[in-house]
Amino acid sequence: MDAVKETVNNIILNPQYADYLALVKAARNGAVYGAKVRFPHALVMVFLFRSDPVREKLHLIYKATRTHARNLASFAVVYKFSMICLRRTSPTGKERSFDTFLAGLIGGYTVFGRGIQSSVNQQIVIYVFARVMLALAKLTVQRRSQGGVGMGRELRENVEGNAWPVFASLSWAAVMWIFRWYPATIQPSLRSSMQYIYVDSDYWDNFKNFLVYNK
Repeated sequence: MDAVKETVNNIILNPQYADYLALVKAARNGAVYGAKVRFPHALVMVFLFRSDPVREKLHLIYKATRTHARNLASFAVVYKFSMICLRRTSPTGKERSFDTFLAGLIGGYTVFGRGIQSSVNQQIVIYVFARVMLALAKLTVQRRSQGGVGMGRELRENVEGNAWPVFASLSWAAVMWIFRWYPATIQPSLRSSMQYIYVDSDYWDNFKNFLVYNK
């Protein structure tokens, strides 16, 4: 048994296999994180807003969790493999400034851009998009300040401090307007939750369906 452990440790710690083992570890971490994030979300959303039998609800939870875990694991593998290939084809043998962009482009198209646009994939991409927009807003402020455009410290702090409030306000303004006039275009689980909160709350005919449950 000790000999087996030693052999495994020798393989794992061998720099010659580091790139390939990193792919395995990336897949593992992507799958674990995807499952941890999606399972509680799917559990709550399915049991709150679906009227299917329990067996079907459990299947939906499992399906959503599996999809999220699989896609994050797949993206991690494609991204890191692309980075390895790009680095090895670099004239210097080192990572270039645009390699991460190209690897992300390949991974995004391969895992999330092709095929059916499932609700899980849409949520993941929209989540990433929102974070990118916030990061770019902060980056724009930082670069303008560093480039000597003349943005003072006070103005810079005001812009940075208000980036999130502006983003949150516009996001909610947009989604409420779309939900009111074009609800069919909103992702089904979000539409169901908004229907429950903002529309169903306008209707009741007795105390039970006023506070205990919706009619």
